[in-house]
Amino acid sequence: MSFSHDVKKELSKNESASYAQNFSECYGMMLFSRPFSSKEIKLKTESIHVAERYITLANLLFTPVIEKQSTLKATREFINLHTVSLILPDECERIYSAFGHSDKDTTLRVNRGNIEDDNCLSAFLRGAFMSCGSVNDPQKNYHLEFCASYKNLCNDLCMLLSEIEECNLTPKTILRGGSYVVYLKDSEQITDLLTYMGAGGSAMDIMNAKAYKQMRNIANRRTNSELANINKTASAAAKQLSAIDKIESTVGLTSLPAQLYEIAILRRENPELSLRDLGQLLEPPISRSGVNHRLMKIMEIAGETD
Repeated sequence: MSFSHDVKKELSKNESASYAQNFSECYGMMLFSRPFSSKEIKLKTESIHVAERYITLANLLFTPVIEKQSTLKATREFINLHTVSLILPDECERIYSAFGHSDKDTTLRVNRGNIEDDNCLSAFLRGAFMSCGSVNDPQKNYHLEFCASYKNLCNDLCMLLSEIEECNLTPKTILRGGSYVVYLKDSEQITDLLTYMGAGGSAMDIMNAKAYKQMRNIANRRTNSELANINKTASAAAKQLSAIDKIESTVGLTSLPAQLYEIAILRRENPELSLRDLGQLLEPPISRSGVNHRLMKIMEIAGETD
């Protein structure tokens, strides 16, 4: 199952004894379902948990006649698509009207009269997300979105999200494939919104995934740095050994001053060591710069033997 599926499952487990909150949550689910009108109200979802929550809320608030169908949907893998329909037109009209909507409306908008307070807003957004939302697996990237059927509905949702004082969200909108999308890409804003809607466990999963990725990136940078240093040391050592071999094959290593002869022998015996570690083998030990100075002198002498 996807991460988005797990988030919706967690959201669907939120239950409230408050009529107002249940009303707001049901409103969010129905408003962002397709279609939602006085003649037809229907929800299509891949989550059985969302379908069951939708039925529970509809029965609790309106006791309509409901039909539920499950069909096998073929995508990259076979999944069940659950369709929940209110099958009596007069009941659709009654519920549509109960939420303050009318056929006289020129477009579908969010009726803020159905959202009494912050708790109701949380419930409304929870319902909306279960109906039309999705969130990416945080192991891949950070992206949460709501997909709306109308531009004004999309703009209204964007405004509601930006007004949540606890979250400080900066949602953006885009037209994609004939649908209007409200989305967030900041990991902290996504975790704040999920927590606000009631998916604190999923929000923690995102934070843990982010911490893991940060630690992995640090480890990778450290490894890359160490590999670069090893390659640098190996390349320098190869040049130094070449100079030492050249001196030995021409004038002989014994022609070198005692300090240079000593470091030449040590370098030949320890080609893998860094300059700092090489200096620690001397008696008395010398610094990295001291070792470098002596080896540079050897390479100068090797150049003079051309």
